[in-house]
Amino acid sequence: MLTIGATLERLVLATGQAECMSAFYRDAFGYEISRVGNVHRCEASQRSIWLKAGRPNQLLEAHWQFVGADDFIRFTADLVRRGVEFVRSSDKRGDCVVLTDPTGCLLRFRCGVRPHPLDVCQRLPARLQHYAVRSAQPADLANFYIQKLGFVPSDWVYDDKGDVSAVFLRTDVEHHALAVFRAPATCFDHFSCETLDWNSLRDWADHMSKARHELAWGIGRHGPGNDTFFMVRDPDGNLAEISCDLEKCPENREAGRWCHEPRTLNLWGSAIMRS
Repeated sequence: MLTIGATLERLVLATGQAECMSAFYRDAFGYEISRVGNVHRCEASQRSIWLKAGRPNQLLEAHWQFVGADDFIRFTADLVRRGVEFVRSSDKRGDCVVLTDPTGCLLRFRCGVRPHPLDVCQRLPARLQHYAVRSAQPADLANFYIQKLGFVPSDWVYDDKGDVSAVFLRTDVEHHALAVFRAPATCFDHFSCETLDWNSLRDWADHMSKARHELAWGIGRHGPGNDTFFMVRDPDGNLAEISCDLEKCPENREAGRWCHEPRTLNLWGSAIMRS
């Protein structure tokens, strides 16, 4: 199935302690911190997290980028064809469309943004690659992204009753750019930055140790996506992931089916089960 061809550019999270959160992301993830108005901008090569005042553990915005104008034009035409409400805008960085998902998260899809090549010479390279949210109705939320926005399911996770407990959606060749996990309440779950390889993952883990940020989960290997990973928690309790070797999917790849069990989320050991 043809993907939309977008990649994740930036996430905007709500927090009640922006200074503390900014300091964590500076020390743990190597972000440079700046403040524009009431927004704390955490920026590094190919990874961007902005922080705004609000109820913690909520994703306010997700920004996506198209390198090719043809993909953006096709995406916009598909929104019109599917009857999706959106607003068009443009600035010096290019054209974009803005809409909201069923949770109220603002989605910005921008054309004409060519990301800087990942600086593989920097001490700890990683790029913002995907994020995950929790929802009491994961199938409904996932189907909005599939049916309205053209995201492609790579893997579904089902419990013993046959109900969806998680779904992994892709927007390009990488296994997922968005994951939705079943949980009692809708909230942000985690973001992931993809590093170069196993040695780079090790270096990131050593860095977290030196910065005295304990690993909350991992090192492990996910079933869906087959990537190796670890996660830490930020001061609000959000999970933040470093991973490598995420599966690349051909266009004709059929969606997989997994069981709702710890081994699905971590083939090597224990897992954080959201439900």
